[in-house]
Amino acid sequence: MTLQARISRAGESSYVNLESAAAAPDPYADLKAKVHHACIAKLGPELFKEDASDLNDRVYRAVTEELALNRTPLTREERKELVRELADDILGYGPLERFLRDDTVTEVMVNGPDRVYVERGGKIELTSARFIDDAHLLRIIEKIVSQIGRRVDEASPMVDARLPDGSRVNAIIPPLALTGPTLTVRKFAREPYTINDLISFGTLSPRAAQFFGACVKGKLNVLIAGGTGTGKTTTLNAISAFIPGDERIVTIEDAAELQLQQQHVITLESRPPNIEGSGQVTIRQLVRNALRMRPDRIIVGEVRGAETLDMLQAMNTGHEGSLTTIHANSPRDALSRLETLVLTAGVDLPHRAIREQIASAFDLLVQIQRLVDGSRRITHICEVVGMESDVITLQDLFVASAPTDADAPGAKRLLTPLRATGLKPHFLEKLAANNVVLASGFFAAEEEADPRAAFAVNGYGGHG
Repeated sequence: MTLQARISRAGESSYVNLESAAAAPDPYADLKAKVHHACIAKLGPELFKEDASDLNDRVYRAVTEELALNRTPLTREERKELVRELADDILGYGPLERFLRDDTVTEVMVNGPDRVYVERGGKIELTSARFIDDAHLLRIIEKIVSQIGRRVDEASPMVDARLPDGSRVNAIIPPLALTGPTLTVRKFAREPYTINDLISFGTLSPRAAQFFGACVKGKLNVLIAGGTGTGKTTTLNAISAFIPGDERIVTIEDAAELQLQQQHVITLESRPPNIEGSGQVTIRQLVRNALRMRPDRIIVGEVRGAETLDMLQAMNTGHEGSLTTIHANSPRDALSRLETLVLTAGVDLPHRAIREQIASAFDLLVQIQRLVDGSRRITHICEVVGMESDVITLQDLFVASAPTDADAPGAKRLLTPLRATGLKPHFLEKLAANNVVLASGFFAAEEEADPRAAFAVNGYGGHG
């Protein structure tokens, strides 16, 4: 039985007991520390050799030998568990390893050394895993961030990093984190989710997926909006698969996460300042540099600052088919955030001029929402029509709304399936100019055709 199941069955009092148990000191902490240091001293430089094909065997053998030399009485199961934990600590990321190997875990949250939570199926649960102390957790954090040339210390107590598989990592340590070093790992799927996976999860409908394919091939500029953990990066990655393989793509991110399948891809990543406070390279600088790299498409993982202005300029000066994401709770909020982010660039532009740039740059706006059951759903696919007076006009093309009794009498669900509204977009001529033609009846209003999508309760991992 899982920890979450035991918590649910036993009630609140059991939850308190489990938390108390998790907070209890590790009886083998001293033994682990002693064996760990002995193994590091024994293996030494071998741990850092490039040709380390048999490193796993040597580490397991060294750990087993050191435990045998120690006279601490252990059962077979305890000895086996200690060997696994120590090997994970030397070779990988210690107590995090089992969660990184578990495909059902989509996020790992470490709130200090004795509080490790994970997310499964969109729900958060406490685990029995723990670190020995703050120093142990800090050592794992330093191992993660040093792999990509970043650092975390009192002078720079916050850091964004990534694991070798692209999983997103954020760490914050004292003095900013009062409960001890805090680590958050947002895992990426071993195999990137495809558009067909999103359909099977109920995130979007087959007709909407076909529409995305036409829009990407037709070089429309697409903005994907949603809150934290809604799946923006996963959706961006999935629809980017529609980009033709003969186009030159430049991706720009804070921490490289996108897993594009095309061959002609250049991946750029921003860089924080070094210990002297110099050498920083921002997303804005990378966007400007990307314009000189002759890209057919520019994909910015997320716009969150002054780079928004340069992204709009690129879209308005011939770099069509560009994709990006933004944090926003609704399509209208996404446009407001774009306007606010442009102002952070320090330019003195009237609001109407900024709105005209936004309306001219983006063709399509996709809104994603995370529901209370943990599922992720695309709720709106909107066309950015243009300016009407001082307001940017939006037109809903596909919508998933709150259900009514008429939609499904007696059924319990949070949203209807994503359905076409029956309105035709104004960018059909632009699609046709890029040799993409949709059938005349494609946008006809539709009734619910596949009820399975409406009842999908499982979200998907690797969200952005």
